[in-house]
This record gives sequence, C-alpha cells and structure tokens, in this order.
Amino acid sequence: MTAAEISFRNDVMAVLSKSGCNLGTCHGNARGKGGFQISLRGQDPTADFAVLTHELYGRRSNSNDPDQSLLLLKPSMQMAHEGGKRFSVDSYEYRLLREWIASGMPNDQSDARQLVQLKVTPDEVFLNDKTTQTSIRWQQQITAIAIFSDGSSRDVTPLAVYEVSQPIAEVSHDGMVTGHTAGEVTVIVRYLQQQVAVRIAFVPEQPNFVWSAPEPANFVDELVFSKLRKINVNPSAVCDDATFIRRVTLDLLGLPPTADEAKRFVSDASTGKRSALIDSLLERPEFADWWAMKWSDLLRVEEKTLDRKGVENFHGWLRDAFATHKPLDQLVREVVAGRGSTYEVPPANFYRALRTPFERSEAVGQLFLGVRLQCSKCHNHPFDRWTQDDYYSWGSLFSRVDYKIIENRRRDSNDSHEFDGEQIVYLKESGEAKDPRIDKTRAAKFLGDAKNLEPQQDPLTGLAKWLTDPHNDRFGQMLANRTWQQVMGRGIVDPIDDFRATNPPSNPALLKALANHLVFGTSDGKPSSAQHDKGFNLRSLLRVILNSRTYQLSSNINESNRDDETNFSHAFVRRHSAEQLLDATSQALGVPLDFAGYPSGRRAAQLPGVPSNRDRNNSQNDADRFLKLFGKPPRLQSCDCERSDETTLGQTFQLVSGSLINRMLTTKGNSLESLATSGKTSSEIVTELYWMAITRSPGQDELSATVQFLEKSKDRRQAIEDIAWGLFNSNEFLLRR
Repeated sequence: MTAAEISFRNDVMAVLSKSGCNLGTCHGNARGKGGFQISLRGQDPTADFAVLTHELYGRRSNSNDPDQSLLLLKPSMQMAHEGGKRFSVDSYEYRLLREWIASGMPNDQSDARQLVQLKVTPDEVFLNDKTTQTSIRWQQQITAIAIFSDGSSRDVTPLAVYEVSQPIAEVSHDGMVTGHTAGEVTVIVRYLQQQVAVRIAFVPEQPNFVWSAPEPANFVDELVFSKLRKINVNPSAVCDDATFIRRVTLDLLGLPPTADEAKRFVSDASTGKRSALIDSLLERPEFADWWAMKWSDLLRVEEKTLDRKGVENFHGWLRDAFATHKPLDQLVREVVAGRGSTYEVPPANFYRALRTPFERSEAVGQLFLGVRLQCSKCHNHPFDRWTQDDYYSWGSLFSRVDYKIIENRRRDSNDSHEFDGEQIVYLKESGEAKDPRIDKTRAAKFLGDAKNLEPQQDPLTGLAKWLTDPHNDRFGQMLANRTWQQVMGRGIVDPIDDFRATNPPSNPALLKALANHLVFGTSDGKPSSAQHDKGFNLRSLLRVILNSRTYQLSSNINESNRDDETNFSHAFVRRHSAEQLLDATSQALGVPLDFAGYPSGRRAAQLPGVPSNRDRNNSQNDADRFLKLFGKPPRLQSCDCERSDETTLGQTFQLVSGSLINRMLTTKGNSLESLATSGKTSSEIVTELYWMAITRSPGQDELSATVQFLEKSKDRRQAIEDIAWGLFNSNEFLLRR
C-alpha cells in the first residue's frame, strides 16, 4: 500500500486495534500508560490523531526519520516496551505505520470513506475431524471484507482483530482458526467499530456414530435435531410420564402435581394425554400466579420504592393480564407508556422504581431488547455496537418523566429511596438527560434507529409503539428467548438479556422461528389463520415448546451428548426456585404457609412483593426467611441474574434441621398424620409418600427397605415423618429433572 492510499481512520486506527495498543489494559486505559493515552478501542479517531501527531518531529512520531519514532521502536521491541512485542519490523503493521509517518501523517478527517458493514465468511461452519500425521485436526480460514460508504469494498483480513471465546481453539494473526479439542467456539472478528461473530463447531471423528433419527413433533425439533445431527450428537430418549407431569406442572404452575393427579396421568393409556395436560395446565389459575411472579421479579415490584399498595396493584394487574390472555406486546406497551396515579394506573409503578432517565433507559433496553447498555455510559461498548452517542440519545427518551409525590409516609427519614404513599407519574414539558461530554441534552432516538423522536411526539407512547412493532426483530426474539429459558433452563442466547454480535444464539434458526411464532403465529413469519395463535400469545408459544420432543427429553445423557451444554440434546438438571421448594413442601404435607403481613394459606408464588424488603421491624417469619435464603431476589435490578441459584451451607441446614420444615412435618392434622391413621398397609403408605413427594412409585429395593424401616419403628407417625424428611432432602425433590 502506497502512502497516498493509507487512511488514518481506516488503516492506522485499525493497526492500533490489531496491535492491542488501544485496549483498556494498555494505552486505551482511562489514564493511559507511560504518559501515552489514546481512546479505548479507537472510539475517538479525532482525539487519537491529535495525540499521535502532537510532536510532528518528536520522539513519538518523527517524519524526518520514521524509523526512530517510538510508535515503531517500542511495539517492535527495538526499545524496551512494557506491553511487549506487538509486531515485527518486517510486518504489514510496521510498514503501514512507517509509510504514514514518512508521508507527514496526513489527516483524512474530511474525506475518509466511512465503514458501513463488515462481511465475514464463513459465519457458521461445522468442521469434521481431519486427523493427520500432525496435531492439527480442524482448521478454518476466516475472511473479512469491509464495505464502505462510497460502495467500495476491501479485504481487511490482515487488519481485523480476532478473539476466541474458549481456549479449545486459537486463531492466527491473519484469521486462521485451529481447533484443538472437540466443541463449539465463537470467534469475534472486529474491524474498527464493526464486530461480527463466527460460530465454529469442531466435530470429532466418530466412525461408529449412527444418527438415532428421532421423529420431530414440530418445527422446534426439526431445528434442534438438524444441528445435533451436524455435530454427531444424538438426543436423549423422551422422559417417562411421571417425570413429564412433574416437570411440566412445575414449569407452568410453579407447583408439582398432587399424588392423585400424577397417578391418574401415568395410568392413562390415551395417546394424546401429554398435549391434553399441557392445554389444561395453561388454563389453570396457578399459571397466572406463577408468570405474574416471574414478571414481578423483572419489573422491580418491591415495597420500599413502590409501597405496599403500589406493589399489590402492580402485581394484581400483572396477574390479571396473564389470566385474561393479554398479548405480551400489549402488556409491554402499557408498561412502557404507563403514567398516572400509581394507585389507579398500576403499570405507572414501573417508572416509580426507576428515578432517573438513565435508570429507565438501561432497564427498558435490557428487559425488552436484550441490550446491556451500562458500559456505553463511559465509553463505547467494547463488545457491542453501542456508542456513547447511542446511550445518551436513548436516555433522552425518558428525560421528561417526573413524579408528583402526593404523600410520603416513609419510616426512615434518612433514606431518600423509600416511598410510602401515592405518586403521580407524568410527562413534564421538557427534561434533561445531559451528555457530560458536551454538557448538553442529545436529541432523543430509538436505539439502533437513525430517526430522531419528533419534537411534538409523546416519547413514551412513541417508544411503546416502536418497541412492540411486529417487525422489531430484537423485541420478538428477546421475548421468545426469555420464554424458552424459563421452561428449558437455558436461553438460546445466554445470558438471556445479553443480545449482541459477540454473544450469538446457539441456534439462530430456532430463535428466529420461535420469535416468528410468538409474533405472527407461525414459524415462517406468515400470519396464522388460527385466532388463538395471533399476536404475541404466550400460551401459544409455550404450547409449541412444551409439545416438542426437545422439551420432553430425559435428563439422562448418552455417550454422544454427555458434554453438550448448549444444544438442548437433553434436559438440564437444575435446582427448583425458592417458591417452588416451599410451595411443593406445603402441598405435599397439606400445611398452609404463613407469611408476615398476609393471611394464612397464601402460596409463596402468590406473594405480590418481596419479604426481605417488606420487613423493617424484624417481623419476618420462618417462611419469609426461607425464601430469602433460597435465592428469591430483592427486585432491585431489571435482570434474571438477581435471582440466586447458588447452593449454600445455610440452605442445607434449613432443609436438614430447620425449624420451618420440622414444624411442617410435625404439624397436627397434616397429610402424614392422615396416612398414619388411615389403616393403609406399610407398602401403601410408602408408595403414597413417594407419589406425594417425588411423583413416582418407589422401586422394589426402595419399597422393601422403607417398609422394613417403617414396620420396625416403635412410633409409626415418627417413622413416617422420617421417611418424608428423607424424600424432601433427596435430589429428586430438590432438582428439576
């Protein structure tokens, strides 16, 4: 490349990125390194040009004697460099920088063509094992083509940056990927501000592999099985009826089936009983309770900010929305555009919990678009397309939201975040969400959309309409991915609210098909003729997922899928939530729960708010403390990650010797007492305990040993309690299989 062809913005800036000079660990740090600071990942070419050319004939860049420029001497290690060797003297990078310095370091600010797209090939590839005499088993060359604003294109493979998601592979300077271990990786290809993800699967040689050819039940299976076949993975067998009814009932209602419900289902010989069960569960009142709880977690329905009445109103509105089949797009529109009295307009409570424009913009972006914008507040997002301009323009949409505090009866006068009393959420005439870099408010823009909000347009109504537009792919895919994760245990994009090029879906075709079904009623995106399948119907999407063979697979692994964690070849074993564990115990024992401030008998999944935030006077009881200990979130973040599924020693103590479980086991008149006085045989009692606790009959060895224990016991009631205690502490009770 001649000096005349070198562009500072398209070439020199690319070399700085390629060499790692502008990373946060090097000169892109907020304080720079060694007195030399440039913008993080090249987000500010104008400022970087000024820094690099500050001394035209100085030590850093010397046009009279280019080879003596520190810009060349240090990265090539001709002089000591704390960052180590970044390129050699005979490299493309060295030659390009030298030519630019020698030509007087021209600035192309006014005439540089703009990068508009980065095309990377391949975008997905499945590499079969090519075992040879060498250690190289899998190789794939990546090619990067830059498309510019003038319509021209250029091969930028040598200038692109390559990053591998896992250490099972490495990528060379010029984009040659070499796999060392079977598995899947994502290679992030970055050139200037554009990033593209490439998914590569390294498929081991399996000469004896035979595809099991399971029959797909619907498009979910077709897309899942298609990928599994490409990577030589057979799905597990379909789970048995007892496992299925326990799994689907817990997933849809937050409760296991009763013993009678489970036994009836297992003994039913009809062929369509699983579909019939799914349909019936989707119409149960517990469905609305369970899904209202899930959305209450996300929408921060907690008492400290919303107050007790606001919590109950918002939660009740959500429950009613799910009970009456309200389309998800309508629900989101009412939340995003909600305003008015927090007592009279329940969705207005959403903004009551978000007191600044940027809290609102970050929450809406993460909840409904799967965009985590927080990094863009201080610098352009290092792993996504979003810039600081995007961050502050998006924040401006929410700058006019304000509050009239009708009354505040807060108990802690020093806590400005506590509110107890009615508020009116409204739009004021103007508002400020300043970009601190320019000390001005930026024009409001929809995220990723070039259009500004019209000055006369209601920002919240306009946002709600734009956000829920059927052709807003990100919105539909985000809702579909969240729904999939809630019943499958893992998102197709994972984490589920982190959509970005550098975190691609494990099965893009599946995610697109699910989103199409949710939005249009069909996987191909063509509107459905069936009325119940139209328009953001949550039950319709769940019906498709739950009827798939993929959902109904066993958690038992086979030789080919034992290492699969992303392709849904088997059910994921995971711990039940705090609410599921407590409600399941209560149901099995026939003992109603008591929560502080609520009438006896309310299930954990029916609680409007969060016990840990209601309590300001140490009035929590054992049930409240159980939920907190087992990970119920405080609802202070707009993220599923706030709910903890970590196991702790305290949880073990609670299950093994905690006062709550012990009291429920020994409560007079509970289901154990009924069994003890029922006149049933020991075998019948043991069998009933197994169905009550873990939804299956005991195996012959289990039955024999347990019956023997029961009949040798001097205190029959005590022995039944001990058996139930053992079942409640078993993995089959604690884990979703």
